[in-house]
Amino acid sequence: MDVNAAVAAAAAIAGVLTGVIAMLAFRWSERDQARPTRTSLHTDPMLPPGVDTVLSVLRSSAVVLDEADAVVKASSAAYALGLVRGGKLAIEPMLKMARDTRRDGEIRQVELDLPRRGTGRGEALAVSARVAPLGSRLVLLLVEDLTEARRIEAVRRDFVANVSHELKTPVGALSLLSEAVMDASEDPEAVERFAGRMQIEATRLTNLVQELIDLSRVQNDDPLEDAEPVGVDELVAEAVDRCRHQAGTKQITMAAGGTADLRVWGNRGQLAAALGNLVENAVNYSPARTRVGIAAQRVIASGGDLIEIAVTDQGIGISDKDKERIFERFYRVDPARSRATGGTGLGLAIVKHVAASHGGEVTVWSAEGQGSTFTLRLPEAGAARDRDRAQQHPDLDGIENTYDPHDPHDPHDLSDLNDEDVQDDGARRHATSHASSPDSTAYQTLSAPEVLP
Repeated sequence: MDVNAAVAAAAAIAGVLTGVIAMLAFRWSERDQARPTRTSLHTDPMLPPGVDTVLSVLRSSAVVLDEADAVVKASSAAYALGLVRGGKLAIEPMLKMARDTRRDGEIRQVELDLPRRGTGRGEALAVSARVAPLGSRLVLLLVEDLTEARRIEAVRRDFVANVSHELKTPVGALSLLSEAVMDASEDPEAVERFAGRMQIEATRLTNLVQELIDLSRVQNDDPLEDAEPVGVDELVAEAVDRCRHQAGTKQITMAAGGTADLRVWGNRGQLAAALGNLVENAVNYSPARTRVGIAAQRVIASGGDLIEIAVTDQGIGISDKDKERIFERFYRVDPARSRATGGTGLGLAIVKHVAASHGGEVTVWSAEGQGSTFTLRLPEAGAARDRDRAQQHPDLDGIENTYDPHDPHDPHDLSDLNDEDVQDDGARRHATSHASSPDSTAYQTLSAPEVLP
């Protein structure tokens, strides 16, 4: 009997000890689970269900703050903008908005200019911040980057202002000239003189409206929808023919050369307009009795071969500060010369948009007093090129030629050509296409030659 009692007592004591140990282990486990981990610092369980998923798909930068202003959740965009640093909201106006919203529960919104991180140039980020309560203890901050929208709006305002100014000038001139014609109705010579001026202003207005239409079409249309292989020789011949009258008036020789039978892939009309603008600018900004050179060559590139078309002049050149802005709409290096030549300031902007929409680019090399070289780079029509090379030159694959309009000793020198020679452009290109030049980029960097006598 005593033995049974002893066994029962021992079992009771063992059971009590087991229960105590189990309770301690349970409490210890709860403490470990309550302790914050590295993962829980990024996704806090205090977030209402589904909020974390919603925040992850928002385009806006999102930050969730708790009652102690600590960051509970922040998107990667918020860190990229510099909103969150060291687990805290770093923008004081936004932090104040969050505290006010936590106090009264009202939704607040404000636009701010934030310093751009790492630039040191005083540039600012334009943002829109919106704060709203999230549950009873949390506050949600959404920040939208408005910098690009602000830039586009500024460009739109400037464009409208410039268009209005450019249209006002010839329209005002036409109005004044018409009044002058009425007042001089009894003077035939004066009427004829004023009528000539009216014709000039009307032509200027027509050119401006047409270039505005061309620029709008280039910006809005996809040129590759109607893309086709376009012969570079044909584009060059068309550009030369377009400027033949202006060049003849100033006794400017237009010489074309380089690799023959090249083709680019794109919209023929837009490419012809772009190259024509480059050649026309070269003629307009060159002094009398000089030379304008047009050279084409193939450039090997990893993403596919490119065609370079360089237009070189011996004009006034472009300063370094102007080179950064010459492709802007309505920007003119020499406004007085542009008015005299009828320039609208849209030609190079059209060239830039055409090049970009065709997957290419346009660059410029220039030195004041020496001249300029504008280089248009476009993707080559690969299939057409391979087919033509296989059919026409099966044993000359890879042979390329260049023409250096700056080098008087270049084997392709065409300085003695007259207008009749340029007109017979196709035959001459075929004749010069078999002389190879080892330096395929020399024409871009050499100085301009002497003015022709």
